[in-house]
Amino acid sequence: MPTTALRRTQRPGKDDNLSTAPDPHTSATRYKVTGIRVLRSEWAKFWSLRSSWITLGVAVFLLVLFGAIASFTYSADATAGGGPAPGGGSGDSDAVSLALTGVTFASLAVGVLGVLLAAGEYGTGMIRSTLAAVPRRLPVLWSKAAVIGPIVLVLTVIGALAAFQLGTPGLDGEKIALSLGDDGVLRSLAGAGVYLSLVAVFGVALGMLIRSSAGAIAVLVGTLLILPGLASLLPDSLYDTMNPYFPSNAGSAVYALNQSSDALSPGAGIAVFAGWVALTLAGAAYRLRKSDA
Repeated sequence: MPTTALRRTQRPGKDDNLSTAPDPHTSATRYKVTGIRVLRSEWAKFWSLRSSWITLGVAVFLLVLFGAIASFTYSADATAGGGPAPGGGSGDSDAVSLALTGVTFASLAVGVLGVLLAAGEYGTGMIRSTLAAVPRRLPVLWSKAAVIGPIVLVLTVIGALAAFQLGTPGLDGEKIALSLGDDGVLRSLAGAGVYLSLVAVFGVALGMLIRSSAGAIAVLVGTLLILPGLASLLPDSLYDTMNPYFPSNAGSAVYALNQSSDALSPGAGIAVFAGWVALTLAGAAYRLRKSDA
């Protein structure tokens, strides 16, 4: 056979391409969905949103601002008549309850942030891409909760400490003045951070359960602020029995320095409020598994 014919029958490069093709098994292993990777993804999404930075800043700012103002404007004569103290306390103001005056406002901010982190994806349609990347679905919910909870915990504990320290000069010479070394002070300030972190997780659970930012925020506000007021319309005996177990009342017992006779202890309060959060998370997980995005 002529040499030119031999050259025409050769196909250089064909065998090389076959030999260097990627192994599909290797690629599948390399890009396997794991819990850590889902967590990293949710972490990146959280910090890439401008609303996360703004809402966290607002929450800490409100916590510090209202705490400092309450301490500097405190007057023993104005509070001599008693009245309900913030945080589910005994009714008498103390330095801690004044420093934590902004917890209610901060709870709304972090709760809304949790709702937006979850329900916001349903509003934009991004949830379809998220669930396509994580077919098992539930790791998405756990990762969102695991991201926002510790972040809010750390920042709000710092905010509570700042509010207390900034308010200390305003209470100089007052009988209710306290220092960080006094019994229960650090526990109460840390308890405020624990409560707010659970509120943020509660917001995530409501967002994944209701799948509407407006609807979930309405339920959040109604549960934390309106429900205890509406319950006061119940007969006194029933109200007195139920009142300590409402989410906001149970949560406020976590950071109260002095407990009233009808309030839960800090340990019982955190257990009850965590139970509310866990129940909502369970409902969100069930709907996430059983219904389409």
